[in-house]
Amino acid sequence: MKRYLKLVNFEFNRFFKLYIVLIGITILSQIIGVIVESRAYLNRANELIYKELMLKSEFIEQYGTMSFATISRSLWFLGPIVVCGVTLLIYVFFIWYRDWLGKNTFGYRLLMLPTARMNVYVAKATTILLYVLGLVALQLLLLPVESQVLQWMVPSEFRTDLSVNEITNFNDLAILFPNTLIEFVLYYGAGMAAVFIIFTAILFERSFRIKGIIYGFLYCVVSLLLFFAPLFINEFILGNYFYLIEMFFIELLAGILVLSCAIWTGNFLIKNKIRV
Repeated sequence: MKRYLKLVNFEFNRFFKLYIVLIGITILSQIIGVIVESRAYLNRANELIYKELMLKSEFIEQYGTMSFATISRSLWFLGPIVVCGVTLLIYVFFIWYRDWLGKNTFGYRLLMLPTARMNVYVAKATTILLYVLGLVALQLLLLPVESQVLQWMVPSEFRTDLSVNEITNFNDLAILFPNTLIEFVLYYGAGMAAVFIIFTAILFERSFRIKGIIYGFLYCVVSLLLFFAPLFINEFILGNYFYLIEMFFIELLAGILVLSCAIWTGNFLIKNKIRV
């Protein structure tokens, strides 16, 4: 366990500087977005109310009040979330391939450490999970701060205040902030299963080179078919025979099976097929 935690700390620190940059981009972009969107709304209100003499009630009826819903749909808010997501998705591949890029032999030295090779595999996956949860936690901390900035800038008669819970229930954000334990397990469990599948596909390529690309692709396809098979069977063959809660547990079992196969296959490849 101690060596595994050291590997996690090592992998975490290797990406930490870029991770801080992502955090900075998120904070700056979203707070600037609140300011810009609020000023745009107030400028429109001033233009129509004080220059064109529109009544406040008429303006609110026509344009609505300002709320965080407007902010959450803007590029200022969603842009950094997408950037962070895409960066972490790229890093799922880079966390392995940087150890073999060019003439770098660090990947082989890493596998020669006096610890089980599986610890290297799991440590990299744990690092990805920590990065994702860290960014989600950051977003949860930012929401009340950004809401307060909105309240400072927009007068109460032109504003609709939303709680953090109401903000996280928006369609664009619901997948990041599950409301129930079941949803959390479903969303983030599926995400981690996908990470392990990609890791194992990468190990196929590292083990068999050109043939490994084909093996890895086929492995991903089979894993996806296995995971979604219960949904397809229930929808197109059984005519929605199972209740929603029953399908959840069936999909949960399918996900556990896919995840177990990914970990077992990855363990086999990293122990027996990657030579140092």
